[in-house]
Amino acid sequence: MNTSQKIADSPNMETPHFSKNQWRTFYYNNERVILGTVGVVLLLAIWETIARLNIVDMMFTSSPVRIWNAGIQYVASEGFVHDIAASGSELLLGFGLSILVGIPLGILMGWYPKLNYLCDPIFNFLYASPRIALVPLFIIWFGIDMGSKVAVIFLSSVFPIVINTLMGVKTIDPMLLNVARSYNAKDRQIFKTIILPSSVPAIISGIRLGLGHALIGVVVGEMTAATQGVGHMMFTAGQTFQTDLVFVGLIIIAGLGVILTGLVQILERHFDKWRVDIRK
Repeated sequence: MNTSQKIADSPNMETPHFSKNQWRTFYYNNERVILGTVGVVLLLAIWETIARLNIVDMMFTSSPVRIWNAGIQYVASEGFVHDIAASGSELLLGFGLSILVGIPLGILMGWYPKLNYLCDPIFNFLYASPRIALVPLFIIWFGIDMGSKVAVIFLSSVFPIVINTLMGVKTIDPMLLNVARSYNAKDRQIFKTIILPSSVPAIISGIRLGLGHALIGVVVGEMTAATQGVGHMMFTAGQTFQTDLVFVGLIIIAGLGVILTGLVQILERHFDKWRVDIRK
């Protein structure tokens, strides 16, 4: 008697049974995930069907199965490790530098209006400038090595962090500041007990927005001047009509963005209770 027969013949083993109400409850509790999964599966099925029927030219598009196979070959290759290491280190340096510079600068610009007036024109000029238009300057200044890519990532991600931090400081409840000043609290005490805790939710929101811009900066920087990295791989694959590899690079960048954004959102939800409700 095999294992399945023993389980079937066992008198104490009961087959789990879900009633309609339990299935309905399960569906409504997980409706977002279920419908999202169904939508993705439908899209992939339609895409694969169109590809197999040769409705579109495979030179200009691809199919889920072809992308999957290309992804396996790319991950198994030696270039994958080098590309991930190069893109990861550039993202870490550029985005980390934007956090280190953006948060203190946003707090100072929000707390000292004169500094805000002084920096505002320069800030607006750089914020309005297309990042890709500055790439030639970065190549002249930093070369085609990591420095130019780090500069692009930094400039792409620092503005959302500064703007959100600045607005977080500006929207602090004035009553809290008046109460602290009425007790002769010093600026350092006000900063530690009111400004910084009240600004944390806005700062984390800025970091989450800056992360998306940083990933765009990785691709832009590596597509214009690089010898390795996921963006460089996508650019090279596009030039040689390897559409499957272009999609693989896109999925890697998007997947990395989803994972990192999810981690920051967990942190954001943790500090969301510190957010000042402006509707009160």
